[in-house]
Amino acid sequence: MTANRAPLARAELAGLLTDAAQSVSGILTAEYPTAASRSYLHPVLGALSAGPRVICELNDRLEGFVAEEPIPTTPAGLFTLASYASALGWLTESLAELTTSVDQICTRIGIPTEPAFVAPASVEQDSEFDFAFSALELAAIRTAAEAAGLAPGDYVEVLSESLLAASRITDACMEISSGLLEDAAYVLGEATDSVWIGDGPDSLPTLVRSLLARMEPAG
Repeated sequence: MTANRAPLARAELAGLLTDAAQSVSGILTAEYPTAASRSYLHPVLGALSAGPRVICELNDRLEGFVAEEPIPTTPAGLFTLASYASALGWLTESLAELTTSVDQICTRIGIPTEPAFVAPASVEQDSEFDFAFSALELAAIRTAAEAAGLAPGDYVEVLSESLLAASRITDACMEISSGLLEDAAYVLGEATDSVWIGDGPDSLPTLVRSLLARMEPAG
């Protein structure tokens, strides 16, 4: 049995949060080869492929942190644990939402299109589209839709859903990453015995405050 170890230093705790922030932000630059027949999923496939790996990495690091310091007793350790756990939970939830969105897109593609929603072979700029596409853009849409085996109008709709899902996971990753960096700076910049454990929400980690704000009912 290994003897109890000394609490991790502030620099190590801050490094744990900084490394996590870098891993989360890396999801946004992940690439995944996309076949032309599935080009409408290109905006989300990078995050969808990298997300589970990052979650596993963060979980392994968290287990290592707890192994190093089974029950953090210092304010800095507790602050770090709260921030890290919040980030992991938020990322897991966001990835689950992304997966659901992709499933819905795939299900939509698998359902036969009703005749009323089928776009004509030659899509004009003022037809069923709500957007003003140039002639070059319309040609690109027709080409991509043909490769995907979809009507141009359907292609635009599922691509729009894919872009919306990509926007959501991007916003989540950016907020999680920036929150982790803010908390890392706080842990590193404050004296160990004065970090956190205070009264009021301002003493909580950034991500915890963000999650609490998201849970508040709209006024």
